[in-house]
Amino acid sequence: REPLNPNEQVKKDDNPLNVRRRIEDIYAHTGFDGIDRTDLRNRFRWWGLYTQREQGYDGTYTGDENIDLLEAKYFMMRVRCDGGALNLAQLRTIAGISTEFGRNTADLSDRENVQYHWIEVENVPEIWRRLESVDLKTTEACGDCPRVVLGSPLAGESLDEIIDGTPAVEEIVRRYIGDPKYSNLPRKFKTAISGQQDVVHEINDVAFVGVNHPEHGPGFDLWVGGGLSTNPMLAQRVGAWVPLAEVPDVWEAVVSVFRDYGYRRLRSKARLKFLVKDWGVEKFREVLETEYLKRPMLDGPAPEKPTRPIDHVGVQKLRNGLNAVGVAPIAGRVSGTILAAVADAAEKAGSDRIRFTPYQKLIVLDVADEKVDQLIADLDELGLPANPTPWRKNLMACTGIEFCKLSFVETRKRSQALVPELEQRLADINAQLDVPVTININGCPNSCARSQVADIGFKGQLVDDGDGNQVEGFQVHLGGTLGMDAAFGRKLRQHKVTSAETGDYIERVVRNFVKHRNAGERFSQWVLRADEADLR
Repeated sequence: REPLNPNEQVKKDDNPLNVRRRIEDIYAHTGFDGIDRTDLRNRFRWWGLYTQREQGYDGTYTGDENIDLLEAKYFMMRVRCDGGALNLAQLRTIAGISTEFGRNTADLSDRENVQYHWIEVENVPEIWRRLESVDLKTTEACGDCPRVVLGSPLAGESLDEIIDGTPAVEEIVRRYIGDPKYSNLPRKFKTAISGQQDVVHEINDVAFVGVNHPEHGPGFDLWVGGGLSTNPMLAQRVGAWVPLAEVPDVWEAVVSVFRDYGYRRLRSKARLKFLVKDWGVEKFREVLETEYLKRPMLDGPAPEKPTRPIDHVGVQKLRNGLNAVGVAPIAGRVSGTILAAVADAAEKAGSDRIRFTPYQKLIVLDVADEKVDQLIADLDELGLPANPTPWRKNLMACTGIEFCKLSFVETRKRSQALVPELEQRLADINAQLDVPVTININGCPNSCARSQVADIGFKGQLVDDGDGNQVEGFQVHLGGTLGMDAAFGRKLRQHKVTSAETGDYIERVVRNFVKHRNAGERFSQWVLRADEADLR
């Protein structure tokens, strides 16, 4: 824990939440050049603000030594959408901010958030005013603090849900988000709560997964210590069953253990997963119960494992007798203009509930049977199909070098061309794919788009093109998965592809899979037994 690294010293010197007042009272008036660099590169994150990448610098410039060059005078701003839940007034507010202040940028993240770009500090107070007028916020959307709480996009309405986690999500946000007691954690802290396994619970710091207890009925199974980045680990079951009413208290206890015992000296070892790995889950539970909850938790059963990702794309019936219509933008890329049009289409269909998903998708709830076809047609015109091809449905990407200072390669922007390319190249075998083949594209090793748990995961880096030139490319991870066979992808020795070869590579591997798979075999199962030549 000591000596304190520079990030820890910054948090000790002044609670990062305090920077909001300086943004409103000082920086919004002085402009970018008047911002204290310690605030800019550290505390701003606690209010959802990162500087974006300066245009014109390729991946050879990526690195801390070039931060002064790479730092543009504009910000990425992240809006918390806890549980992915929005009403039409909120969606229209998000859309209006995008068109007025963000050059019409709006990306759906795989944490159910919205991300703007091109935000100027002078406009931040007005953006906050508009967001908060409809009960949205950017508080702790980034930083070493409890970030957005993932929840089921169909919470309370899914026919497959064991229990509705919405009350716990809302109570955690109400009680703890913005509380200085929990705003100085060793690193970021990610939470997922759902009555079904649609929130990638295995890769969150803490997760509550719906399960039926044989004596006590519906509740949640507690998981801790998941996370990806450069040292990925899957979360471990604590073995405890938590009733809905106790989820916020147990969540607070887990956060407190992390705050008080988590490692702070090296940021590369500061996530909760390292503490859980070193302690073991039995000791973690013991400390949780004896020092923080002051009581034992009930033992409970494990949830049944799903066989495929639950992404809610398409049309499905809800408990209220209406329908959900889930659509797929390419890698979450939308715009303020599109989101405003989605709000209009949803309103015409009689809905006031929109949901974002952990797979960069968008869902309209509460659509009557007779309104479904018209809504699908309206959304399809916006480039948001409810019956997408496998390649559009199952591809995710991070922000990439277009805006991110950490990235080595283009990702989300590249995806906009890659998906139509794959749709055309693989059209003849789509009918033979009765299982999803997921493709996750990351611009760097931090795995914001979860490269290690995709069927085909790409980790961005500079690679040799064969002629001695450093070009954009990827290390490939194959056969990663969450759910039934949760495991990280297989890496082939010295196997890398250039960005220009990505489409060729995907086509080659997918055709080999279709040719050589056994009946019903999933991609991750095939990868484990495939000849290495078929994977290259």
